[in-house]
Amino acid sequence: MIEPSSEVLIAAADASSPIPVHLVAEAELDGALDSAGPQAKALAEAGQFKARSGQVLTIAGADGRTERVLFGIGKAQTFVFTALRALSSKLAPGDYSLPASSVPMDQAALGFALGSYRFDRYKQERGKPRARLVIDDPAVLREARRIAHAAALARDMVNTPANDMGALQIETIAREIAEANGARITVIEGDVLLEENYPAIHAVGRAAAPHRAPRMIEIAWRGSTATDASPLIALIGKGVVFDTGGLDIKPSSGMRWMKKDMGGAAHALALGRLVMEADLAVRLAVLLPVAENAIAGDAMRPGDVLASRAGLTIEVGNTDAEGRLILADALTRAGELEPALTIDMATLTGAARVALGPEVIPFFTADDALAAEVETAATEQADPLWRMPLWAGYEASLDSDIADLKNDPDAWAQAGAVTAALFLKRFAPKSGAWMHLDIFAWNSRNRPGWPSGAEAQAIRALYAMLKARYS
Repeated sequence: MIEPSSEVLIAAADASSPIPVHLVAEAELDGALDSAGPQAKALAEAGQFKARSGQVLTIAGADGRTERVLFGIGKAQTFVFTALRALSSKLAPGDYSLPASSVPMDQAALGFALGSYRFDRYKQERGKPRARLVIDDPAVLREARRIAHAAALARDMVNTPANDMGALQIETIAREIAEANGARITVIEGDVLLEENYPAIHAVGRAAAPHRAPRMIEIAWRGSTATDASPLIALIGKGVVFDTGGLDIKPSSGMRWMKKDMGGAAHALALGRLVMEADLAVRLAVLLPVAENAIAGDAMRPGDVLASRAGLTIEVGNTDAEGRLILADALTRAGELEPALTIDMATLTGAARVALGPEVIPFFTADDALAAEVETAATEQADPLWRMPLWAGYEASLDSDIADLKNDPDAWAQAGAVTAALFLKRFAPKSGAWMHLDIFAWNSRNRPGWPSGAEAQAIRALYAMLKARYS
């Protein structure tokens, strides 16, 4: 497995004396400064410290060393996860604690850990001393580390360039996760995909170099308390390791960040690992269709009609709408397992970003109860998701003159994220509930706690929802 890009900077308490960090809301500033003494008031006035979100006031002791830190959380007084993500980047190297904090320690630990992420695999200077948060509660530390490590796995995979993150590398990571958790893994590769009836995955990936051949990866796991009758959860992730657009080639600006087009597979692996490590009372299937949408003499062409595992024929109107093709075969495979719940994640459409921007992730489901559970978890975890409609009025835009459906909807429908979800719905399992998430997996701007590059999205909310259901 690729090495973690940076340490998750939360640690168990030891004999050292960490520097206390006091969280201060704007409404509490006067009282906090009174408690801290006249030096703190003078420093706050000189530095214009108003306890706005992300502001830091460092107070030295008589020996000149930092004695305490005041950290502004703005108007928030209860849930300050967002502010805490910025904390690690604003502290000097050393150990810190959050004494007598009104913030739940699990939120504080996770916010700090996620905000401390850095991707420096390709930099000569690595391992510089940094700020670390000391956690007294072993259970809180263990769970925060689990979630932060899962998020770091997804981010590392997405950040890693395509020359080092091809189909084989995703398979290797999946194998290590499976072996570490006592799961079974099967891999179908190259032309064997045709023999095993995964024709759409093969069509998308057949133009890639032989060592980057397409494959279908399947992990099967069962919790220690689960039985054959326990619910089966299917997690599916789009694994396009690089997307040129195929013969409908992308412009250079559109191709620049296409190393991240395997973000759905990275997220499915991260969420699957969380489920296994938490030993939820379920059976789990992680299904990863992996391919490179390359250009060569045997690349699929606009106008081709492809077979699919479901038996439906698909007219290729645009070779750059390839993600939904590989997901179609994976969703059909999931249906054969008769899951109670199927979740697919994919960096699927630019239209999702036009609708909701890079930070809010749209999800689609016909199950109102599931949607309500996900929305609650998203709010509680500060992991923003927004339900979008599976609007039946747009289904006709997928009609083809010569095949059962086509992968590029008619322009009149306009809503590209919705029509992509409607395409996937045609292949989704008929048993249980199905949900599709159109993730971005990326931070386009650099800010404290959110470095530019890969971002883990939706997995914290989905994990919280699954834990609430199946613990």
